[in-house]
Amino acid sequence: MLFFGIINAMKLHRFIGDYNLVSDQVEITDIQVLKQMKNVLRLKIGEQILLCDREGNEVLAKIIAFVKAGVSLRVLEKMENKNEPLRRVTLYCAVLKRENFELVCQKATEIGVKEIVPVITKRTVKLNLNLERLQKIMKEAAEQSGRQIVPVLHEPVEFGEAIEHARKNEVNYFFDIDGSAFVETLTGTAGLFIGAEGGWDDSEVKAVKKAGFQITTLGKLTLRAETAALVASYLVIGQ
Repeated sequence: MLFFGIINAMKLHRFIGDYNLVSDQVEITDIQVLKQMKNVLRLKIGEQILLCDREGNEVLAKIIAFVKAGVSLRVLEKMENKNEPLRRVTLYCAVLKRENFELVCQKATEIGVKEIVPVITKRTVKLNLNLERLQKIMKEAAEQSGRQIVPVLHEPVEFGEAIEHARKNEVNYFFDIDGSAFVETLTGTAGLFIGAEGGWDDSEVKAVKKAGFQITTLGKLTLRAETAALVASYLVIGQ
């Protein structure tokens, strides 16, 4: 392709949004994106960026003008983003301390999960999630890692609601230190459950057994919840 060498020779900033990439010119009026381009990244007229429309369509575009209402770009090349994992994985993670849950959202996005569901378990201690901040962190992580979508972040739900939500998945892995060794099941959709810092309550283990979840372990070592969430996400996505 004409601009293949250009793309590989330089680090291009990626922006994911509801962009109309059909025509040869794109107008961006989102104030936050405009501030990021001008004030944070200090992009100039003539510089090139990547735009992705959340539908798998991606373009290489050149900035041609900054105006008060936004920025105008000319499309140089149209592409298809094929970076998304084929398996649709939903992470059901117990609400953790703020910085730990932010880390989970950031890194799970980079790994390739499609949805994140914060779960209120028996041993959940902290409940002060800032969903707006988490969504911002996830968007930046998706752009940085080359994804074409930002994962869906759900409102926190009670454990029982999480089980009901997970019934849509073809397989659900419930990670517990006393579980069986992880065995990958090849399916199109999967859910994985990670407990709070204090682990799972016995009643929660009984509930997922009844629901038919696969109770599995990440090994004999006791991992921190945020570590377990990321290791499990990578295993289940199956790169």
